[in-house]
Amino acid sequence: MNRHCPALLVAAPASGQGKTTVTAALARLHRRAGRRVRVFKCGPDFLDPQVLEVASGAPVHTLDLWMCGQADAAARLYEAAAAADLLLVEGVMGLYDGAPSSADIARRFGLPVLAVIDAAAMAQTFGAVVHGLATYGEGVNLGGVLANGVGSPHHADLLTASLPAGVAWYGALARDPASNLPERHLGLLQADEIVDLDQRLDRLADALAHGAPQAGQLPPPVSFAQARLPEAASLLGGITVAVARDRAFGFIYPANLDCLAQLGARLAFFSPLADQAVPACDAVWLPGGYPELHAAQLSKNTRFLESLRAHHAAGRPILAECGGMMALFETLTDVAGRAHALAGLVPGATVMQARLAELGGQALTLPQGELRGHTFHHSRAETPLAAALRARTADGRPGEAVYQVGRLTATYLHAYFPSNPAAVAGLLRP
Repeated sequence: MNRHCPALLVAAPASGQGKTTVTAALARLHRRAGRRVRVFKCGPDFLDPQVLEVASGAPVHTLDLWMCGQADAAARLYEAAAAADLLLVEGVMGLYDGAPSSADIARRFGLPVLAVIDAAAMAQTFGAVVHGLATYGEGVNLGGVLANGVGSPHHADLLTASLPAGVAWYGALARDPASNLPERHLGLLQADEIVDLDQRLDRLADALAHGAPQAGQLPPPVSFAQARLPEAASLLGGITVAVARDRAFGFIYPANLDCLAQLGARLAFFSPLADQAVPACDAVWLPGGYPELHAAQLSKNTRFLESLRAHHAAGRPILAECGGMMALFETLTDVAGRAHALAGLVPGATVMQARLAELGGQALTLPQGELRGHTFHHSRAETPLAAALRARTADGRPGEAVYQVGRLTATYLHAYFPSNPAAVAGLLRP
């Protein structure tokens, strides 16, 4: 049986136009009206979803037709439609960028699109951009447009007059530096680092209600076909997985935690940054994050480092991704060129650099099949250790190295666990 729920995909002509700002403002606005809001994020991302979770009050799942798959996306949307009064999906990059793109998700699930356009440096050309977004790809329903960074009511009038027929004017957000969401090299700050995040979100919701009254109305309902997530076998039944989670290791898909629980694992969270020892467990998962920002502190956290070394010496599994892997090398050199001694379980060093080292979807072939994920990092690994395995990019090129030392598996790849739960169980099972 299909489920019906009002839904909207928030897109833009490019990155940096204000998609996250508008999606968060919409979520907060409707939540304050007493509605149940569920938000999704197109494409691999750990930072925007943290802000959107605070705005909506519910976990934010990823929609990616390659990394997660169409069946996973369909099931999560169908499930959310039963629990929500409004579904919001934040797009990735520009509406038509990537393969698959945000436009592909809009087509696949019949989602109307709200285009957010930074109009700070344009007037009538705004209409030309809207026309392009509306007509470039077949099957995309561009139902409305919202102007961001508007300087005055007269500026808004010029933008409105430029619109092509058939595209609704949602309204405008004025320039307001006090509402901006702060960023660093990988994107937004993590939500718990923005101390006034709730106040910023309320300010944004107020601005949206004032400048775009239509935003407070529910969009038309979308029909979501019945779909279910597959049941996972209890491959980690009776096993405790210790999960690092703090400001240094915070890049975690909610679906990955759900997947581990569905596999039967008991999750034990701990904070390496707080120098907590690895709890009693059968396996450790060190997710990605920002160890480079906290390397000086981590290097002093002997309780954490010694317990991690003891866990490895006992032959128990460790899965370390990106930032988690960086903590396992002998040293981590930060952006200032300072080297910090860390766990020393992988020979060599990771070194921060100004330019992006790798970006995009990749897949790893394991005995249980293909495990998909993505990579996004500004550091490089320097090690004499040969790669035990190597991921491949979505178009078949060689991808990230996978290092193995005993039961330790370390790679820059951020895996999406539901893409192959059995493969994840194989990496974590003693």
